[in-house]
Amino acid sequence: MGTGDLKSRYGSWGLVAGAAEGLGRAFSLNLAAEKINLILVDQQEELLESLARELEGDFGIRVRTLHLNLESAEAVKGMMELIREVNCRMIVYNAAFSRVQRFLQNDPAMLDRYIQVNMRTPMQLVHAFGRHYSTTGDLRKGILLMSSLAGSWGTQLLGPYGGTKAFNQILAESLHFELKREGFDVTACIAGATATPGYLASLPYGEAGPGSAMKPDRVARAALGALGRRPFVVSGFWNKLVYFLLTRVLPRRVSLRIMNRAVGNRYRDKL
Repeated sequence: MGTGDLKSRYGSWGLVAGAAEGLGRAFSLNLAAEKINLILVDQQEELLESLARELEGDFGIRVRTLHLNLESAEAVKGMMELIREVNCRMIVYNAAFSRVQRFLQNDPAMLDRYIQVNMRTPMQLVHAFGRHYSTTGDLRKGILLMSSLAGSWGTQLLGPYGGTKAFNQILAESLHFELKREGFDVTACIAGATATPGYLASLPYGEAGPGSAMKPDRVARAALGALGRRPFVVSGFWNKLVYFLLTRVLPRRVSLRIMNRAVGNRYRDKL
């Protein structure tokens, strides 16, 4: 799936939150290939600056970088300052905090981090972005939020992550309809296993390579191609098939057993 005519719809600037590596890097490369200038946001300063130099050199675009901890209450303020400055009308919130572990192994600070990075910051950013552009209905504005198949079912070892990803899907679906008349295109991407550094680091010891995980570029293309066209997209044929079978065909209790058995078998050492 191609990314479409993003620049003609949303203007010459886009923001990617969680941009430094993995899926965020893939979003940045795809947007840069369309000659869209970028605001890149991440707390990994060295990787972020390296990516900025690469994009400027390879694609001839302008890049602004923000070294921000998206857990911070000040993160939205920093992003909105640059959004206003360059008239950025497209945001991709890719950042996420994730751990594969038993719920009771999380400490209170870690649980707050799930809420802050995965829920509070994207919701506050979308709210601030929406209020800033709410009176410009003649201009299209794009909002892409990342969700996950883990947010479609309650799965052991993934409770806080899955719950926060479900939040992003519901938020995006709601705003897809509610904000349409103000000129906003809002879409959630429901991604399956993606071969990012974070995912690969979570694999059990001895499990080789990404296996059936999708390449980040394919996920980014599917997500950007759906922006403005539908409330959500499931990336990848096999993920679409799994999603269809487990949400439309099988009873939810059966789907829960299947997913929890699969996760339990893969991460047996963590149970």
